[in-house]
Amino acid sequence: MKRALEDFAKTFAVAATVLAAAAVPALAQKKYDKGVTDTEIKIGNIMPYSGPASAYGIIGKTMSAYFRMINDNGGINGRKINFISYDDAYSPPKTVEQARKLVESDEVFLIFAPLGTAPNAAIQKYMNTMKVPQLFVATGASRWGDPEHFPWTIGWQPNYRAEARIYATYILQNHPNAKIGVLYQNDDFGKDYVLGLKDVLADKYDKMVVVSIPYETSMPTVDSQVVAIKTSNPDIFINIGTPKFAAQAIKKIAELDWHPIHIMTNVSASVGAVLHPAGLANSKGILSAGYQMDVTDPQWDSHPGMQKFRAFMAKYYPEADKSESGPLTGYNTSSALVEVLKRCGDNLTRENVMKVVANLDFEIDTYIPGIRIKTSPTDFYPIEQVQMMRFTGEKWQLFGPIIDGHAE
Repeated sequence: MKRALEDFAKTFAVAATVLAAAAVPALAQKKYDKGVTDTEIKIGNIMPYSGPASAYGIIGKTMSAYFRMINDNGGINGRKINFISYDDAYSPPKTVEQARKLVESDEVFLIFAPLGTAPNAAIQKYMNTMKVPQLFVATGASRWGDPEHFPWTIGWQPNYRAEARIYATYILQNHPNAKIGVLYQNDDFGKDYVLGLKDVLADKYDKMVVVSIPYETSMPTVDSQVVAIKTSNPDIFINIGTPKFAAQAIKKIAELDWHPIHIMTNVSASVGAVLHPAGLANSKGILSAGYQMDVTDPQWDSHPGMQKFRAFMAKYYPEADKSESGPLTGYNTSSALVEVLKRCGDNLTRENVMKVVANLDFEIDTYIPGIRIKTSPTDFYPIEQVQMMRFTGEKWQLFGPIIDGHAE
């Protein structure tokens, strides 16, 4: 009897060991969707390397350099990033074509930081139907923060409507009786800013905004629109233009020897891509709002985050214009993607990516101190804080408190 019990105990112990060994892989089982293997993560991107918004192409080039650096350092949890970036020339039909190619032919895991409001609007339904993350969309339109209807799409930067609310608040506090002239791009990008102004100015909007003129991205210049706005003699000129058109407006205002209070959208705040071509002297005094450190501002030179960024640029993208803000934009968004993929561990499913991005709370060390990346399952706006800034003729100077652009 004793021997039988001993034999049973041995058999039971062996069975338990076998079961335990079998359970370990089950617990640590890797979960992958298309675009992921033990050694690789395929990431898609769409960028206007040509066309009217080609100034932004430098962002895509920086992302490509950033992922080369990540791969040189062993990748993410042992997996290399295969970054596939296509040009859409800022043309929505071309964006659709490139998104389909990335999802159906290249079989990428997700599409990361596709740029532009109209291009992203053109692929939003497709991405959500295919259940492929449209991650950290590089446009601040408010439509990217709608998890109820588009659970696979999330924005990144402060949304345009919230940014416009901050400008309108600034105007009411400092120039409550001013007449305002608005130049805006005739698409979701421009219209979001107009909605933000209306949110705050409310019943004062029609009285304060004496002229509001749209332009199409297919137009060669906005000179005639600026001349028409000046005719109404507003005290404040609000420049809601992408880089090429924003620079043209700055130049034309100088040619006209017109000196309104000039407020310009953050997307065109690059010293290298916009203010330099427009003329630094012509740009002096322009107001905007920022959340990212200004690469031309010496106050950040000794900051560890900026030093790390500059070391990366020197090694991986030395030919880039050091006065352009685009590279830092690409660097910051890419570091956020790496953070998300790290947090996913070996559960690299598209569904898990969206779970992770819906629960973010961290800081990036090349954003203005105090700016925080924060999301929740019902809040798909990662950055909602900015600080007003004024161009000195050489650099952007921050002033006032960090302001939250949440809707009241």
